[in-house]
Amino acid sequence: MQIHRNIFDLKPEYTMRVGVFGSASGYLMRSEAAVNAAYEVGRQIALRGGMLINGACPGLPDEAARGCKEAGGATFGVSPAASICSHLQKYKSPVEHYDGFLFTGLGLMVRDIINVRSSNCCIILPGGTGTLNEFTVAYDEGKPIGVLDGYDGVADHIPQILEYCHREVTDRMVISSDPAELVEKLMHLTRRVDEGCMLDDYLVGDDGEVTKIEAQARTTKY
Repeated sequence: MQIHRNIFDLKPEYTMRVGVFGSASGYLMRSEAAVNAAYEVGRQIALRGGMLINGACPGLPDEAARGCKEAGGATFGVSPAASICSHLQKYKSPVEHYDGFLFTGLGLMVRDIINVRSSNCCIILPGGTGTLNEFTVAYDEGKPIGVLDGYDGVADHIPQILEYCHREVTDRMVISSDPAELVEKLMHLTRRVDEGCMLDDYLVGDDGEVTKIEAQARTTKY
């Protein structure tokens, strides 16, 4: 049986699902530069034939969804709510820029895992601790990641965070302050990445990141 690196080996015409994560509220939403950059990220996803997936929340991810829809692209929201009623009333989340929803009923944190796993690649916009959580899930699951830096928030500190955690910027990551460059390079990278066959292959497989870290630790003198 032929083993495919990813879905694009099997179906080259497959619509790429690009997850977009970022601040849902707060001071970053008062940054015109950050809002405009998020919108442009969504627009670039549409122009390149991708589908935007996000957490169906307000804020920068919704600005990206708006940019995607206004450029003729497809959007899908992975909601923390169990129903449209809860989505609107409890979570006060948008519906205008979405073609469809998955109402997970799992709340904000567990919803993040579903969101990441529903995406072929992930883009990290300016954000805070929630965005950092989404980044670490995507990182440890081996997802191709694009980081939009230069607009404040946790996205500007990803390399330093990885260094503090004794990890590194990998060849599955793209960092750029230019939305067009970021989306183009990330989507190109995603078509070439080996997804693995089993859950957590990237992290704990025979040649997984944990194995590499342990091997390095045994040879490092402190």
